[in-house]
Amino acid sequence: MIPYKHVVQYYETDKMGITHHSNYIRWMEEARVDFLEQIGWSYKKMEAEGMFSAVTSIDCKYKASTTFADEILIRIAVCELRGAVLKLGYVMTDSDGKTVFEGHSEHCFLNQNNRLVRLKKQYPAFCELMESLAEQQASDR
Repeated sequence: MIPYKHVVQYYETDKMGITHHSNYIRWMEEARVDFLEQIGWSYKKMEAEGMFSAVTSIDCKYKASTTFADEILIRIAVCELRGAVLKLGYVMTDSDGKTVFEGHSEHCFLNQNNRLVRLKKQYPAFCELMESLAEQQASDR
């Protein structure tokens, strides 16, 4: 996977010139949208197939500050897939390779009636791809 690159914008910083903590959550979403596009399961495709993703949990660890114009690379890993829940991991690094943020997001998958989707049964191709990515990324560590 190609890491997602985000350049810190001026409006994302606070009065002290440091990136406001809330922006990292937005960057997680930007990277997640890019990741899904790269693997062929864009949000647009999912929604066209009647599958919707809802964030159920976020956890964050801020490791170092970032400032205006910093280039941040965001890598995503598939950590776990169980039932209708997908857990993704995020590592953000600056241009020197220093880790500035680590986090996770959990997502459930719903149909158009807001009922949980059985991924293995209803979307086996998506499920197999996520399981394959999780295994591949686990063996790369």
